[in-house]
Amino acid sequence: MNILSLLVLIPLLTIAGILFLKDTQKTRLVSAIGMGIQLIVAAVLVFMYLSERKAGNTDEMLFVRSYEWFKSLNIYYTVGVDGISVAMIALTSIVVIAGIFASWQVENLTREFFISLILLSSGVFGFFISLDLFTMFLFYEVAVIPMYLLIGIWGSGPKEYSAMKLTLMLMGGSALLLVGILGIYFNSAPGGGELSFNILEISKIQIPIEAQRFFFPLTFVGFGVLGALFPFHTWSPDGHASAPTAVSMLHAGVLMKLGGYGAFRVAMFLMPEAADEMAWIFIILTSVSVVYGAFGAIVQKDLKYINAYSSVSHCGLVLFAILMMNKTAMTGAILQMISHGLMTALFFALIGMIYGRTHTRLIHEMGGLMKVIPFLGVVYVIAGLASLGLPGLSGFVAEMTIFFGAFEHTDPFHRIATLVAVSSIVITAVYILRVVGTLLLGPIKNDHFNHLEDATWFERISTITLVVAVAAIGVAPYWLSTMIGDSMLPIVNKLLTANPF
Repeated sequence: MNILSLLVLIPLLTIAGILFLKDTQKTRLVSAIGMGIQLIVAAVLVFMYLSERKAGNTDEMLFVRSYEWFKSLNIYYTVGVDGISVAMIALTSIVVIAGIFASWQVENLTREFFISLILLSSGVFGFFISLDLFTMFLFYEVAVIPMYLLIGIWGSGPKEYSAMKLTLMLMGGSALLLVGILGIYFNSAPGGGELSFNILEISKIQIPIEAQRFFFPLTFVGFGVLGALFPFHTWSPDGHASAPTAVSMLHAGVLMKLGGYGAFRVAMFLMPEAADEMAWIFIILTSVSVVYGAFGAIVQKDLKYINAYSSVSHCGLVLFAILMMNKTAMTGAILQMISHGLMTALFFALIGMIYGRTHTRLIHEMGGLMKVIPFLGVVYVIAGLASLGLPGLSGFVAEMTIFFGAFEHTDPFHRIATLVAVSSIVITAVYILRVVGTLLLGPIKNDHFNHLEDATWFERISTITLVVAVAAIGVAPYWLSTMIGDSMLPIVNKLLTANPF
């Protein structure tokens, strides 16, 4: 059994085990054990990958396996990883296990909830290991579709509206993405020969520029919809606000990363000439996302909406960095995906825990919570400091790498766009400090809050796991940055042929 296929198989086996359980507590336990094993396998994968690189293995992808699936269309189940994929797999494993513990108190249809949550994670793992475009798209849909059920059944507020809006917009993006993938497939053998869905094989040929100009925007926007690209971001705040805690954690922490990952792995890598020609259009759109999301967070009064608009801003920064088309900025984009995935999952976990105690998400109705729930209060401050880019935490490492890479461009357009993106740091500091001050400090505004209980054991496991990861990246980022940067070279080298600035 290939270790990469094991990443997809373990969630499926966990689901199979849950199907035979009727006891709620056993369902939770099996889910935690299954995803705990998944986390261990992901840690083993990181160790194996680093060992292979240290031993001098310079292959573009490691642990590659390929199995024939549909020969007539040349569709294969082909898997493999580089440092970027390994980093995203590690992120997913951490967020999923934290989400399991954050969902420990789900009582309504508990078995079905955990099945849907774990199925979503299986699709995400499959997406990150796929080297075949058809297989990647299949796993992409497996990851997206359970969101409708998770929000529509276990959500709150206008959950039916939010679930439908999210599903329709993401399916619209999937339609564009499917056309883009088919366009790449039918142009994968311009000199004649067998058509291919294999990313590595397609990267070795040059897709005709006319085809690139048509299919690049479809592919980039298709992935960009999931990455909250302006103006296709409107599903995200509503989806976050109505989703249950663990679903918000996976939605913002993991699922939105499929958009950024796919944009550079497929759109940028396979169609670099069109990417170079059209980058300025999407740089403008992503700059708007970064600033608009930050300003949107300032005016919100609901904790979930604040974090949702913050995610639009931070994910816009990911796409912005990818479009800089150089190693430093694109390495920063991957670091930002990991950093944002961890800290936004932590934010949504804390918001769910606070809401479960106070029964409100409106910040003006709360105050002085640090006095009664000090553990959750301290963790919320740590999450906020990571979000605004405090040195020593993951947010600083990611954002500084992006901005250094963006400033490698000397032309006025890129410099102005970078200055616009950099302004988001100040805006982020404004809404983070405002929320922390209103929520945690000052007098307690409701007598009911005097009797709140601090974090339970399973809530502490969930939050401490994420805090340790955020701090570890902030304190010792070099190994992760190097692992990502080395794997970025094949992509950057191909982009440089189109944009040798």
